[in-house]
Amino acid sequence: MPPQLNPPSTPGKLKTDKYYPSYSHRLRPHRITLFSTLLLALIVVFFYLSYSPSSSSSLLPRRSLIWGGPKWESRVRSSAKLRTGGRLTVLVTGAAGFVGTHVSLALRRRGDGVIGIDNFNDYYDTKLKRDRKHLLEKSGIFVIEGDINNKELLEKLFDVVPFTHVMHLAAQAGVRYAMKNPASYVHSNIAGFVNLLEVCKSANPQPAIVWASSSSVYGLNSKVPFSEKDRTDRPASLYAATKKAGEEIAHTYNHIYGLSLTGLRFFTVYGPWGRPDMAYFFFTKDILSGKQIKIFEGLNHSSVARDFTYIDDIVQGCLGALDTAKKSTGSGGKKRGPAQLRVFNLGNTSPVPVTRLVSILEKLLKVKANKKMMPIPRNGDVMFTHANISSAQREFRYKPTTDLETGLKKFVQWYLKYYPSSSRRSSW
Repeated sequence: MPPQLNPPSTPGKLKTDKYYPSYSHRLRPHRITLFSTLLLALIVVFFYLSYSPSSSSSLLPRRSLIWGGPKWESRVRSSAKLRTGGRLTVLVTGAAGFVGTHVSLALRRRGDGVIGIDNFNDYYDTKLKRDRKHLLEKSGIFVIEGDINNKELLEKLFDVVPFTHVMHLAAQAGVRYAMKNPASYVHSNIAGFVNLLEVCKSANPQPAIVWASSSSVYGLNSKVPFSEKDRTDRPASLYAATKKAGEEIAHTYNHIYGLSLTGLRFFTVYGPWGRPDMAYFFFTKDILSGKQIKIFEGLNHSSVARDFTYIDDIVQGCLGALDTAKKSTGSGGKKRGPAQLRVFNLGNTSPVPVTRLVSILEKLLKVKANKKMMPIPRNGDVMFTHANISSAQREFRYKPTTDLETGLKKFVQWYLKYYPSSSRRSSW
């Protein structure tokens, strides 16, 4: 288990009484009861059991994908082969996603064996995902088009390759979209996670698993900075509830089957090859096209703030978690002894108001934004996020080094190169 949290991490320059006064009070000491977590799990299980494939959205795979055979197995083994300096053999789920692509490339650069899997759903532009896949293939990484709910496919992969680690990044992302398509979150974030754990628990040897939770689990928590010891039983969105359920499910498989599990709570990740549904991405697009951008604010015009974390810093944390993950203690579905169970915040520790984000983008793009301030809607968004990273610092020397302006500069450079027709004459 990670060391006990004592001193908080550097809280950054954001003052809570200025940017979100209604949230600046601290909660009275309390204890999270077993009942609350069980209740959350029961609600999610009920949702899962009531889910019908016939009601699934277009986000779910539309066709059966061909896999298997000697040539396919040869490609899998080749991609999983260790290079000079490599130690780990890693299955990366969601490999064609934003974080998945960067983590896979970082693992390959240091010589680790990497196999990717992704279902290429159409939650956002699939061309971006296909281009990421092409980037991975140029580095010798085989990305299998398949779904983590496909148990036979996962079992086949573990038959072909004795993975030492799983980096589980496949998920249905997005806070607001959960109101439109809740079933997709249950399908990916709960059913998919359980299916993966079922396969991992029966593998011999069992892999160590590092997986993406989310800062969204802190929900309506008002104590800052957010610590892993803080309450997480008041999710503000279904997305957050599915990630919280994932943490409870991880605890269960650790306890019963001896799986080594490390959850990473990412804080607003941004950078090149990012997700188009994220504010920094679609703000950039809309500013360049001259469209109005909506900026949310709280009561009394208080600013919405985020702990924006650059992708390279997140990758550093992911690799640190993989490198310090201890072996699972089970074999063939049977627990042999206590196994490692951890959860860490991965953030930048310096929350920035969204208005400041827009100002930086205006400067980098040399285009004045058409801004409209609006009250923050009740769609799952929260007023602020702020990570305490003390535990990750102690456990694997996690240390973010990229400030927002530096990171956005790299993103804008990538964006203008990837979307060359989007450039617009300066309005400054």
